[in-house]
Amino acid sequence: MSSQALGRAFVAPERRAARKKKMWRSLGVFALLAGPNLALLLIFTYRPMFMSFYYSLLNWNVGSDAAQFVGAANYVEWFSDPASGQIVITTALYAIGTVVGSMTLGLALALALNRKLVGRGIVRTVTFAPYVLSGIAVGFLWMYIFNPNIGLLATVLGWFGVPSPQWFTQEPWPLLMLIIVTLWKHIGYVALIYLAGLQSVPQDLRDAASLDGAGAWRTLRAIVLPLLGPVTFFLLITLTLSALQSFDLIRSMTNGGPLGSTKTLMYQVYVEGFQIGRGGYGSAVATILFVLLLLVTLIQMKFVERKVHYR
Repeated sequence: MSSQALGRAFVAPERRAARKKKMWRSLGVFALLAGPNLALLLIFTYRPMFMSFYYSLLNWNVGSDAAQFVGAANYVEWFSDPASGQIVITTALYAIGTVVGSMTLGLALALALNRKLVGRGIVRTVTFAPYVLSGIAVGFLWMYIFNPNIGLLATVLGWFGVPSPQWFTQEPWPLLMLIIVTLWKHIGYVALIYLAGLQSVPQDLRDAASLDGAGAWRTLRAIVLPLLGPVTFFLLITLTLSALQSFDLIRSMTNGGPLGSTKTLMYQVYVEGFQIGRGGYGSAVATILFVLLLLVTLIQMKFVERKVHYR
């Protein structure tokens, strides 16, 4: 064996040992940085999720030491309950109304705030502020505004001789009231996200469209909106998930009433699990909601993302 080959024979194990040592060092740094987050996810997210699925197979009341395994009986009961269909419809109407309304009005507000206006920074702050407020506090505030007897809205309508609708007792006003309040709370957030997307649209594309004779509407439709595709896709997913899990406004304003007309799947989980105390049945509803959220997300990623243009 030549001296060069002999040298390589001794160097190769040293290099392998160095690479192995570097790999273990990298794994150690990863475990140090990501380990606490992974542990928190396992303890507070995935463990409760799997426990909820396990409880959904039991006939168990909250606080009771006794539980009976019933398999899919809780799911069968939910799907055979006539009220479940109305709950799904209410959930869908609320989600569609809040998501479509928030994205439409938020985009319009973002287009307005993207112009050079006096006090634009203050307006941005004011419009975003409701998003960070507590949902319970927002709900109580708007209860006084919508009060048909002494509320601010009733007073304003009275100036024009228009009687105030019975927002809390007559359908479909309670659900419409919740959608309006949710829009007020979310529009600023949507506008802020859209505004960041608008400021990243290259100005030379707009100038080129203007030179070609395209008006403001055609430039928006043909250039701006396609380039905002990733932002729109992000908002569509996050707002849909938020709407399907909405609870605080419903709890503070309507309690799911009147006659269950504002009861969504998320609120049904609360009613069954914490008011009635049927832990097993409430866990089954929570599992159904989880599957629905997963399906909605996968459908959006499969069909909606195809129309998104990443640049």
